[in-house]
Amino acid sequence: MGQDHRARQYASTHQRIYEAAMALFRENGYEDVPISRVAAAAGVSVQTFYAHYPGKDELIMALPDRAEVTALLASVPADLPLGTRMRSVLQRFLDGLDGARRADVLARWELIAATPRLRYRAAEYERATAQMFLDALGEEAQQDPAATVVVTAHLSAYTQALLRWAESRGELGLDEAAAEAMDALRGL
Repeated sequence: MGQDHRARQYASTHQRIYEAAMALFRENGYEDVPISRVAAAAGVSVQTFYAHYPGKDELIMALPDRAEVTALLASVPADLPLGTRMRSVLQRFLDGLDGARRADVLARWELIAATPRLRYRAAEYERATAQMFLDALGEEAQQDPAATVVVTAHLSAYTQALLRWAESRGELGLDEAAAEAMDALRGL
């Protein structure tokens, strides 16, 4: 019971920090809000902020976990061409973004799109995610330059779709933005 209570308390504090930060970022812009202000708005110390998030960027940017990547790849038949698998995996991920989660992703990507430093960091996260996919695909894919190009190209297209969606403030549908990006890959 004690561990469960601590886990709930941790999750509650984590969410409170996130919500306070997002409200401040929307009101003042990402770059103009220091961590100390986020901590104060959430009612926690700066040390507690860092116990929950390594930094401000990580509050906005989120890598999938390896288990999620592995599960997504496993949900698509392995005998399909890699490009088809990647498109299917990314579409399944998008399909899993329901109302509240989709709205949260849009809010995050609006900040990313509006903040040059976060756009740059998005590219780093894209490369890290591509490596997770290559790791999940196994050693053969990791050794295959063509597989690396296919995976990284699809994740780049996915990032561009998210940016385009965010820049439109959600006016352009995410599915439409993703379809356009994936169609561009087919034309190469």
